[in-house]
Amino acid sequence: MRPFGAERSKQGRDGGDGGGVSVVRIWPAADEGLARSLLAVQHAAYAVEAALIGDDRIPPLHETLADVRAVPLHWLGARSGPRLVGAIGWTEDDTTVGIDRLVVDPAAHRRGIGRALVGAVLSHAGNRRVVVATGRDNRPARQLYESLGFGSTGDEEVLPRLWVTHYAR
Repeated sequence: MRPFGAERSKQGRDGGDGGGVSVVRIWPAADEGLARSLLAVQHAAYAVEAALIGDDRIPPLHETLADVRAVPLHWLGARSGPRLVGAIGWTEDDTTVGIDRLVVDPAAHRRGIGRALVGAVLSHAGNRRVVVATGRDNRPARQLYESLGFGSTGDEEVLPRLWVTHYAR
């Protein structure tokens, strides 16, 4: 895997300093405190998605600390000072990078954090195909992926009456 290199700072889309947000590699499996912070952000972020789509059966919304530490993903975290404000987890092989989850603390929404995290994974992916899925009724997430060049590859009913839209780039 190509290294991500030094920390990258991202200014907020509002032109402010975005709280000095840095995107860095994280290892929740090796750091219980970090895993607790990640789980809190994940639960808060997926609670927002659950409200948007009208369904709380999103599996990561119900994960435990042990689940988050055990999930076999590569991770980047977005930090504002010492505080974790977002994260992205993905899998990869020689041809495909699969974004498994993107979470941003609701208190940090609209600062470009999700865009910075996805952008870092896209840079890492190089010429490989990148795939992701999100709730079909999650307009903010769909707009983000579409604005980054992802195209819809179809909708899927993953549980009765719970639909996701798949994207690829």
